[in-house]
Amino acid sequence: MIQLLNSEKDNLISAKISGKISRDEVEKLHPLIHDIIKKGKKVDFFFEMEDFEGYTLKGFWEDIKLDTAHISDYGKMVFVGERKWQEWAAKATDFFTKSEIKFFEMDNKEDAKQWINA
Repeated sequence: MIQLLNSEKDNLISAKISGKISRDEVEKLHPLIHDIIKKGKKVDFFFEMEDFEGYTLKGFWEDIKLDTAHISDYGKMVFVGERKWQEWAAKATDFFTKSEIKFFEMDNKEDAKQWINA
């Protein structure tokens, strides 16, 4: 599930991610991304992963399509997680975007917010 979080920053999509992410969940991000791009800004992301189990196959495919379609529209991405494989997944995202990407352990969530200026 993707639960959107409030953010003061107008080009930041902030969300808590848990469970398995489906195609429908990823598709909910499309209009948010397009609204930021229309403002002439790069899209920044803050993803807090708690009990995140990964994607369904269709969810993974949709995420790859979304990232490759907007490869030059993304700014910074920060992933806050609790498992080593989540750090690896965050690093793998770098392959699909031109973003500056960082991973922080859950204990360092405030450092992550400061890095992304949330």
